[in-house]
Amino acid sequence: MPSGNLIRGTRIGTAPERRAERYQPVPCRAVTYWCRNDHHTEIRIAADAEVPEVWDCPRCGLPAGRDAQNPPGRARPEPYKTHLAYVKERRSAEEGEAILAEALADLRRRRTAAQ
Repeated sequence: MPSGNLIRGTRIGTAPERRAERYQPVPCRAVTYWCRNDHHTEIRIAADAEVPEVWDCPRCGLPAGRDAQNPPGRARPEPYKTHLAYVKERRSAEEGEAILAEALADLRRRRTAAQ
C-alpha cells in the first residue's frame, strides 16, 4: 500500500513547468565598481532602483566606487568601544552615582529581608 506522502509525476529538484507564465523578470542594468586594488565588480541592479555610491569589493573588502580613475580610499574603522564607554556617552557621572546608590540600596534591602 503506497504512503500518503507520495507525490506522483514529479521528481525532487525539478523546476516548475511554464516558468514564464508565473513571473515577469524585472528590467535590470549592470553597474561596475572599482576599488583601490584595481579589482572591478559588476552587479546587476533593478533599472528603477537607486544606485549606491559605494560597494564593498568582494575580493579584498575595500570600498569600491563607480569612478575607475579615482576609487574611494580605505574607510577609517571606528575604534572598539567597551560597554562602559557607551554607557558614559549616555550618562553623566552624577547620573551614574545616583543609579549605583539606588542599586546598592536595593541590594542591601534584599539582603536584610532574606536574613
